[in-house]
Amino acid sequence: MNRPLKADFHIHTRYSLDCNTPLEDIIKRCVETGINCLSVSDHDAIEGALEMQRIAPFKVIVSEEILTPQGEVIGMFLKEKIPAALPIEEAVSRIRAQGGLACIPHPFDTIRGLRIDGDRLATLVRQIDMIEVFNARSPLLRYARKAQDFAREHNLPGTAGSDSHTAREIGSTYVEMPEFEGRDDFLQALRNGKVHSRMAGPFVHFYSTLAKIKSLF
Repeated sequence: MNRPLKADFHIHTRYSLDCNTPLEDIIKRCVETGINCLSVSDHDAIEGALEMQRIAPFKVIVSEEILTPQGEVIGMFLKEKIPAALPIEEAVSRIRAQGGLACIPHPFDTIRGLRIDGDRLATLVRQIDMIEVFNARSPLLRYARKAQDFAREHNLPGTAGSDSHTAREIGSTYVEMPEFEGRDDFLQALRNGKVHSRMAGPFVHFYSTLAKIKSLF
C-alpha cells in the first residue's frame, strides 16, 4: 500500500524576488518534516521548480504564481513560464493551453486576494480547477473559512500551503492525500485529501521584505 503524500502546495525558492532560500535547504527541511510532495510556485518564474524537480528525492509539481492586475493565480503542471501582468482570464487560458491546472491562492485575503467584481468572479470560477483554502501566511482565519465555503459552494477541490519564503516555514501546513501519477488523476486525489493547517507567525513577512531589498541591491 502506498504511503500517503504530505503535500505543501505553495512554496517559494531563491528564484522568487522576495525569497533567498536555496533549493538544498528546502529539500533538507522537507526530509526532516516528512513533506514528500511540493508545488514550487515561485513568483513569475519556473526555473526553481524545474531544477527542484530534477534534484529532489520526492514528487515536485512545476508551478508558477503569476501576478495579474486582478490578483495572483497559480499555474500547476506547467511546461513553460507565463508572463506577468496579463489579465487574469488570459493567464488562466495560457495555463490550460499547456495542459496545466489553475488555482487561485489566498483568494479572499484583503491585501493579496482577488480584485474583481462578482460577475467577473462568477465567470472566472468556471475556468479554474481549484482554490487555495488555507494559506499559512494569511493573517486572519476568516480568510480561510471564506475560501473553504467558496470551494464547497462551487464544488472545487481545495489546496493548502505554507507559502513559505524561508525553509523553517515548511512542514506546518500540508495536505495529506493519496498518491497520484500526474495531472490527470491529481484532482481526484486532492478531493480525497485532508488539510493540516497552522498559521505562520507575523514575523515571517519581515524575511520576505528583507529578501526583496537584498535582491534589489
